[in-house]
Amino acid sequence: MNEVIEQLNQQFDGHSPEEVLRFFLKEYKGKIAMSSSLGLEDQVLTDLIVKIDKSTRIFTLDTGRLFPETYSLIDKTNNQYGIHLDVYFPDSNEVEQLVKTEGVNLFYNGIEQRKACCRVRKIGPLKRAFMGLEVWICGLRREQSVTRQAVQLVEWDEANKLIKLNPLINFTEEEVWAYIKEHQVPYNRLHKEGFPSIGCQPCTRAVQPGEDIRAGRWWWENLENKECGLHRR
Repeated sequence: MNEVIEQLNQQFDGHSPEEVLRFFLKEYKGKIAMSSSLGLEDQVLTDLIVKIDKSTRIFTLDTGRLFPETYSLIDKTNNQYGIHLDVYFPDSNEVEQLVKTEGVNLFYNGIEQRKACCRVRKIGPLKRAFMGLEVWICGLRREQSVTRQAVQLVEWDEANKLIKLNPLINFTEEEVWAYIKEHQVPYNRLHKEGFPSIGCQPCTRAVQPGEDIRAGRWWWENLENKECGLHRR
């Protein structure tokens, strides 16, 4: 598989996100989907995907702790593009047991507790969403974080046994915003209130000028720990 991944990266080196998506959406039709957190990058990808192949499955994870603005964006996205995002929820029994044993805001108590919350509310639903897939499309960009600087356009996700596609890997934040404005892509209004990265409400804050764009995610932890497990390397 490493040879296949290397060949794909060489084949699409320097290609636009649209060119990359056109190939993968056709080559893996019915076995490819996009996971969306409703962030700026994912909204750009949604716009691109819908214009190429509207039948492509796009799903999102509802952890039960999202911002109201994020829920509003789900409806706005569905209405604007005439699609229906698949929404996956965590197992209610697992959530109840976690809260019973660790508390409702366990994530503030330590990295292991926070990761346990992410496993139940994110990783579990993600595993179900992956069933039947060979490729998942993500909105990762190298510029987003120190934990993502080594990310490639095409990667092999060993944990999930899937090809992971990052079409916007080389996009800058300025390029993302330029696409949003040019194509009138709907986005979360919290981005204009100091939230460059938006996750669960209790675990996300606005950032200050000059801070890393993911400084508002799990701000009580060290920068190198700021991944929920969806993008383990």
